Amino acid sequence: MSTALVFPGQGSQRPGMGASWLGDPGWSLVERAGVLLDRDVERLLLDADAEELRGTLEAQLTTYLASLLVWQALSPLRVSVVAGHSLGEITALVGGGVLTVDDGLRLVAARGAAMAKAAAVEPGTMAAVLGLEDEAVEEVCAGLAGVWPANYNAPSHLVVSGTADGVSAADAALREAGARRVLALPVGGAFHTPLMQPARKDLTAALRDVAYAPPAVPVLSGVDVRPYDSAVAATLSRQLTAPVRWRSVVEALPAYGVDTVVEVGPGDVLTGLVRRTLPAVRAVSVTSPEDVELFR
Repeated sequence: MSTALVFPGQGSQRPGMGASWLGDPGWSLVERAGVLLDRDVERLLLDADAEELRGTLEAQLTTYLASLLVWQALSPLRVSVVAGHSLGEITALVGGGVLTVDDGLRLVAARGAAMAKAAAVEPGTMAAVLGLEDEAVEEVCAGLAGVWPANYNAPSHLVVSGTADGVSAADAALREAGARRVLALPVGGAFHTPLMQPARKDLTAALRDVAYAPPAVPVLSGVDVRPYDSAVAATLSRQLTAPVRWRSVVEALPAYGVDTVVEVGPGDVLTGLVRRTLPAVRAVSVTSPEDVELFR
């Protein structure tokens, strides 16, 4: 069995997602994160409601920490390649040995704050488009102002992002073009579009303050679907304004001999996308200590 670990991004968070890990030896990670950030992250993982967790910084911090709780418990598992969706790419860089846990935490906090600030200046939103080929979605977006393809998630599953007016216009045009469904996503920004350019500027200082180690295993980038090399900071900066090519990342996994993909963290969004993209590959989600026992 050759295994890939994949780490979810913003949107996978959920209330109480840390509860099953309270008392686990790995919980010290959360305690240390609270000290490093001078913030009550334990409360976020245990008691925050869905509305609070929609905040960009809160969503990213909690998803990162919840994913690392699972990753630590799975650490004896041998893997061939790792990848992450958007925010999850920082978690994947930790899993691949490029970043330390603490440096990853600092980058997640800086990234979330930068994206929230950019979204406050240029508000935006996102919508998932189902049942339409990528080329058709691209054509619709090209003919409208303020909307761009943002997440190439799976066959006939692409997320568009932009201003509220741009996404609203795209909604009508995409349905007319044959989309089966267009679903508004509960986010507060036009992520992975040119509207996030100010966030790149704000993230630069944090990226410069981090030491990057050579990968222990390949870490695939969702920006260019290539293994990370020495240009880690530049790639993480580009990621904020570039579309996430998740479908292509998943399609690249068999080249590493992968026959099992394990989603590490809250939810099972990526598990579903992997199953849609590579039906012959086993895909499972691991969210709790009970799930980890399946890999002992």
